[in-house]
Amino acid sequence: MTDDVPRRRPATFREVFAVPEFRPLFGTYLLSTIGDELARVALTVLVYQRTSSPLLAAITFGISYLPWLLGGPLLSTLADRLPRHRVLIASDVLRALLVTGMAVPGTPLPVLLALLLLVAVCAPPFDSARSALMADVLTGDRYAVATSLTNVCGQVSQVVGFVLAGALITVLSPSLVLLLDAGTFVLSAVWLGARLQRRPAPAAEEDDGPRSVWRDTGQGLRLIGRSARLRTIIALTWVGTLFANAAEGIAAPLVDQLDQRAAEVGVLLAANPLGATLGGLVIARLVPPHLRERLVPPLVVLSLAPILLAGLVATWAEPGRGTYLVVVGLMFVAGLGAAWSIPLNVAFVQAVPPAYRGRAFGVAVSGLYGVQGIGVLAAGVVAERLAPSEVVAVIGALGLVAVVVPLLTYVRAQGHMAAGARAAGRSVP
Repeated sequence: MTDDVPRRRPATFREVFAVPEFRPLFGTYLLSTIGDELARVALTVLVYQRTSSPLLAAITFGISYLPWLLGGPLLSTLADRLPRHRVLIASDVLRALLVTGMAVPGTPLPVLLALLLLVAVCAPPFDSARSALMADVLTGDRYAVATSLTNVCGQVSQVVGFVLAGALITVLSPSLVLLLDAGTFVLSAVWLGARLQRRPAPAAEEDDGPRSVWRDTGQGLRLIGRSARLRTIIALTWVGTLFANAAEGIAAPLVDQLDQRAAEVGVLLAANPLGATLGGLVIARLVPPHLRERLVPPLVVLSLAPILLAGLVATWAEPGRGTYLVVVGLMFVAGLGAAWSIPLNVAFVQAVPPAYRGRAFGVAVSGLYGVQGIGVLAAGVVAERLAPSEVVAVIGALGLVAVVVPLLTYVRAQGHMAAGARAAGRSVP
């Protein structure tokens, strides 16, 4: 597909949706995200109600991140070794079957967690294939705007999923909520199967020696290792995300500390992605392409400082509805800053050759989900000794300190790129 969208202005949403294959990639992503949040909140609340353990609740919330950390780069090579549409459909079918098994009433807690882990194993190949296929069907600023739109609406889906979960767990059993999640995977598989073109595996055209998943994984790692720009983007993304999302794992204990009902867990969790939704819309439609990356440093700070304030407010103020609403508001503001991930995501994918996108994306997202899992689990461990509000304050403070070095590296890298572009007589991206 040629890109007939002028580079001097952002592509429009209409131009993005005019690409037929983008519609199922976009729609099924939102559908699956809603279903995932339904299941995640329901299981987290269920575990906390059974055990009263912040650590076990955090483990339940964070377990979906572990496959990325343990085997993400390896599993993501499937997106470059097999036809990407087949990887997407097969992953959805398998997840539908596993979640249906989780919905069987009376399933012991260890079995539920094991099945949840297996469901999460399907995420690396699915997400890598989806991201790579997005870059295959969209070019130029269509891809940039589509990525922004997908991230924004993904945040909306998280909000919907979290709020629905908070409401549904008060009237439905966890088994029914899990069946709803399984249904989203079935619909996704059918939609993708009906609307995606049948393309061969991109790496099948390469003839550079015997191939294996281990060799493909190594190639993805070496590609990133050779590029200072890719390394800088990954470092900033990993560190920023580690601290921006760590508090999610102790949302249930924090709501309990503030004397609120379990249903309020979903609202608290929805605040950050709702802020990211609005921030992402501004980035996608109101900020010119050449300015998006320049906003990253202030947005990173904005994504962390309100978390520190939320922890301090929850620690010092009297528990109650007013304190809870202030904490929710501060998490919303932190979400506005989380829009920094959108320009970095676009810059990363556009800097990777098409045949390597699945592997490179797998390496980046493996670390991303890995640090999210580590952050959530670490928050749960610390919450066994400190009050949840104190843990949130510590997360915000440590995050502001830890992000200084990758931010300075990023700013220096941007300066070098700008100088090189001016020397070559090009416009600065």
